[in-house]
Amino acid sequence: LFPATLTYDTLRFEYEDFPETKEPVWILGRKYSVFTEKEEILLDVTSRLWFTYRKNFPAIGGTGPTSDTGWGCMLRCGQMIFAQALVCRHLGRDWRWIKGKRQTDNYFNVLNAFIDKKDSYYSIHQIAQMGVGEGKSIGQWYGPNTVAQVLKKLATFDTWSSLAVHIAMDNTVVMEEIRRLCQSSFPCAGAAACSALGSDVLYNGCPGDAGVRDRLSPWKPLVLLIPLRLGLTEINEAYIETLKHCFMMPQSLGVIGGKPNSAHYFIGYVGE
Repeated sequence: LFPATLTYDTLRFEYEDFPETKEPVWILGRKYSVFTEKEEILLDVTSRLWFTYRKNFPAIGGTGPTSDTGWGCMLRCGQMIFAQALVCRHLGRDWRWIKGKRQTDNYFNVLNAFIDKKDSYYSIHQIAQMGVGEGKSIGQWYGPNTVAQVLKKLATFDTWSSLAVHIAMDNTVVMEEIRRLCQSSFPCAGAAACSALGSDVLYNGCPGDAGVRDRLSPWKPLVLLIPLRLGLTEINEAYIETLKHCFMMPQSLGVIGGKPNSAHYFIGYVGE
């Protein structure tokens, strides 16, 4: 076991964070009332997986950083939006984290995919090292497009989730490309994953044969990422209403965005 120290205080989330308003609260496709559904709002928000800076994890690449403080914000945002995809895939949108309640193995399998170690599918180690191929040195800040491209590459190794990841470049969603991607045969994701399929060995904290049933599925679950610039220093008001509608969609995984040294994962909105 490696000692890891969290660099944030215990998450505090109070009802007062929401204004007393008749405006609905939208969280990833779910509509709530501040007056009658405060408990449900709190439960939904606190059930989203939250990743942030850490220190004292195993050195990236063996000799690299042992902390992502100051450069890992967008990488962590990428982890969060992808974690939401895995939660929907393996636990469902109705899943809630409740203190004291025993969680299923799939919950821990999702968490294992993001642990800060080199052999987790979507770890800070994997994202940082895969980013070298995108022209980003380890320890360099990412933009949203870079983290999207990296996560797309890493998803091909995640045979358990069997996700099809499509990045819509040039503000264009090409339906035919998506159909081809989602209907394609299940790819073998490297020797480590393939060799485990016939054994009882755990790979990345998941059973070795996890995802085999999905190989025969005619349609792979889609994660659609659309990189956009919505303004220069702040969001252009022309995009606000459309952005709101994105959070109303039941399929929404949210929005990641930011600027150097400041990145955010947005899961919903209330009022303005």
